[in-house]
Amino acid sequence: MLGRHPRESESVIAELMMPQHANIMGNVFGGVILSLVDRVAAVAAIRHARKQCVTVSVDKVNFREPIRVGELVTAMARVNFTGRTSMEVGVKVIAENVLTGERRHTNSCYLTYVALDDRGQPTEVPPVAPETPDEERRYKRAAQRRAGRVMDRRYDQGHGE
Repeated sequence: MLGRHPRESESVIAELMMPQHANIMGNVFGGVILSLVDRVAAVAAIRHARKQCVTVSVDKVNFREPIRVGELVTAMARVNFTGRTSMEVGVKVIAENVLTGERRHTNSCYLTYVALDDRGQPTEVPPVAPETPDEERRYKRAAQRRAGRVMDRRYDQGHGE
């Protein structure tokens, strides 16, 4: 199976934050951002696998600073690494004051997806073929995170020490 370049999976969603997205302090609910993150990451996974994909996990998410009503939130995603049937997708979230042009990186996270065949069973995905030094770095770090997740899963299932 031929590898796919990370740029082939790139996905971007931008959404203006409105009053219905916010709490009583005018800050956007974390769940609104997580929904946006999951949607943009799902598109990246589907583009890479060219199959239906389901979310398996979301790694630790830190909200570095609040996002306010009236800001444009842009979520950017791409596949960093693949296993046999799974993919790690990295997502970066930027909040922008569209009146001033000020942009802030508000959070990043990693999500894992599994590709499904027509019967809803996990199916193989193409490998990632990094092209640039930055993509190579992301690939290597993703491989390390995956190894940690596999060890955590083995431990949680009683196979660890």
